[in-house]
Amino acid sequence: MSIEAVVFDIGRVLIHWDPEGFYDRVIGQDRRRALFAEVDLERMNLRVDLGDPFQGSVYRLADENPLYRDEIRHWHDRWIDMASPAIPASVTLLRALKARGIPVFALSNFGRETFEIACEHYPFLTEFDRTFISAHHRMAKPDPAFYALLETDSGLSGASLFFTDDKPENIAAAKDRGWATHLFNGPEGLARALVAHNLLTEEEAII
Repeated sequence: MSIEAVVFDIGRVLIHWDPEGFYDRVIGQDRRRALFAEVDLERMNLRVDLGDPFQGSVYRLADENPLYRDEIRHWHDRWIDMASPAIPASVTLLRALKARGIPVFALSNFGRETFEIACEHYPFLTEFDRTFISAHHRMAKPDPAFYALLETDSGLSGASLFFTDDKPENIAAAKDRGWATHLFNGPEGLARALVAHNLLTEEEAII
């Protein structure tokens, strides 16, 4: 079976996502380490990715942790600074696939409001043929149901899908469904994988 669509994760594949780096720059590494050790920011972020309100979730956690109140509020007030910049070479590959007539989908863990912010800053995020955002469906990778939703909606499954993501657990979930996969560690590796799967020529994959 030939590949009929390419599925992209967004964070750390098409745009940078680096909360730790942001906080290191703003409050210093020692303060950031203490914050991340004492406050479960990741759990809060997952709840936002599953559809909880963005500002309300962040501000409530800030109020619950007054020692770090201002720092936690940055997660909402300066979110785009954590999700910057774009990864231009990955965007080039996405557009090369589209130019070749290959459908491109997004399958990404994102909040409702944060995805809207990201689309405003990165218009290429509106160029997908189909977009599957976790908060819209209240399910997130690596939940198999999220992958099944994409299959049902697109009518494609198994080896007809090629998926790239930066997290091994998300890649493993796709492999379990028979998808072709690539663990993203930079656009150069993705370009080679797309060529190897005959999705782009070497000339089309130049980044």
